[in-house]
Amino acid sequence: MSPGAERRALQIAIAVTCAVPLSAATLSLIHGPRWLGAPAPVPTDLDSHFRYLSGIFLVMGLAFLGTVPRIETMAPRLALLGAMVITGGIARLASLLVVGAPSTGHLVGLGIELGVVPVILLWQRRVARRCGRI
Repeated sequence: MSPGAERRALQIAIAVTCAVPLSAATLSLIHGPRWLGAPAPVPTDLDSHFRYLSGIFLVMGLAFLGTVPRIETMAPRLALLGAMVITGGIARLASLLVVGAPSTGHLVGLGIELGVVPVILLWQRRVARRCGRI
């Protein structure tokens, strides 16, 4: 695959992957934890914290999308965002081990956090190298 084609494939992979967290964050901002099946009434502090974290999550997703146009030059931003996502994935994994398995959607999130994101970070480095940016 040519460097340009590989660059384009990475851009598409990031854009498609962002659809999951961006849609989850948007639903979470609008509906709070109830959309995940939390029983009513949701405690006020839980709702507040959940929506706050969802706002951060939304901005992170938008920041990932912002790397797409010049992906070969975005290693520092992707490294920071990736570290945030991977750390969150480790926390989610700890919850799985301590409390038990979450719903399927959260398991998908765990797969993205600890599987897809590290691959994207490595792939971006390869694309940057092939495009002469490293």
